[in-house]
Amino acid sequence: MKGHIRERSPGHWAIVIDLRDTEAGKRRQRWYSFRGTTRQAQVECARLISEIQNGTAIEPSRLTVSDFLERWIEHMQGQVSPRSHERYAEIARKNLMPLLGGLALTKLQPAHISQAYAKALASGRRDGKGGLSARTVTHMHRVVREALQQGVRWQMLARNPADAVKPPKVERKQMNVLDTDATAALIETARPYRIFVPILLGVLCGLRRGEIAALRWKSVDLEAGQLCVVASIEQTKAGCREKETKSGRDRVVALPAMLIAELRRHRAEQAQELLQLGVRLTDNGYVVAQADGSPLQPNSLTHAFTDFLEAHGLQRVRLHDLRHSHATHLLAAGIHPKVASERLGHSKVGITLDLYSHVLPAMQAEAAAAVDNAVQAALQKRAADPKCLQSVCKVADLFSSENKKA
Repeated sequence: MKGHIRERSPGHWAIVIDLRDTEAGKRRQRWYSFRGTTRQAQVECARLISEIQNGTAIEPSRLTVSDFLERWIEHMQGQVSPRSHERYAEIARKNLMPLLGGLALTKLQPAHISQAYAKALASGRRDGKGGLSARTVTHMHRVVREALQQGVRWQMLARNPADAVKPPKVERKQMNVLDTDATAALIETARPYRIFVPILLGVLCGLRRGEIAALRWKSVDLEAGQLCVVASIEQTKAGCREKETKSGRDRVVALPAMLIAELRRHRAEQAQELLQLGVRLTDNGYVVAQADGSPLQPNSLTHAFTDFLEAHGLQRVRLHDLRHSHATHLLAAGIHPKVASERLGHSKVGITLDLYSHVLPAMQAEAAAAVDNAVQAALQKRAADPKCLQSVCKVADLFSSENKKA
């Protein structure tokens, strides 16, 4: 079996594979389009010959959406984090393939995708109990759009049919946060339990679940009253791994005085607990850890928090809602959104303003009152100034004389 390349235009190639029909004894050719350098086209030609010889090659016209999505999932493994890859594969295999997988990739039309979304909204649940939420279908749209865009880059498609499809509108859910009284009750109730420190880190510092699990004592400076968020623990089906923060940047968070005192006490108790097991606490140890000093899984933190709330009849919130509560408390106290954004680790202050817009109406009223007071004071000052009063009178006389002439 042989193959060669032909340049159709600068950077555009035709890869021609010579085949032989053993039954008819005739020679035939298979043509592929490719875009790239001469060397890349030669490599692609060799790859296609190898696939055909091994029986793994698929005619572009016969490639189904399921086959294509499997190729895309494999390709994305080195492009995104393990957790994101796991989520992409889950959506593709459990939601998209049952609806679109049997169609030929080259025959896929926007109408097919739109009909798939409608069916998913009506009866997409695998347990047969109704349809998927608009948010889930929107996730499906993002995955299929990204996958088909890769198909365009691979020159399997001339265009992306998902670009012509609009996903369903997702209504923003009302954010569930704790007010200051509920926060105080939560802290006081949690004090005797191991979940106490994670709760403090969430509600007083705004740390994410993975950031709490990854926090080490070497990143906590109790003398300076601050901690540095440098990593996060990500949990997948394959296990846990430590990675960079969500924004990709480290951040320094100032500690409230109450939290400094509680962390001092917690470190002393943790060191004593580990000594009983013959283990010495070091700066490389985790702030929130199991009894033997090993890190906690993020999911374990969530389950422990949920069980704690149910056991004590407290307001039902998510562990991540403690972070939302912290941000709400900051903005309600008049802290500048830029400061709150840096404390929360958002990449842009616009994210903070968008997420916590529910706090802004009260801030708007305060701003309006402040502007009103400033202008009123300036007006009163001008009214009390004789020079200003004279100038006002001159202007009034000028207008009066002009009116008489007219």
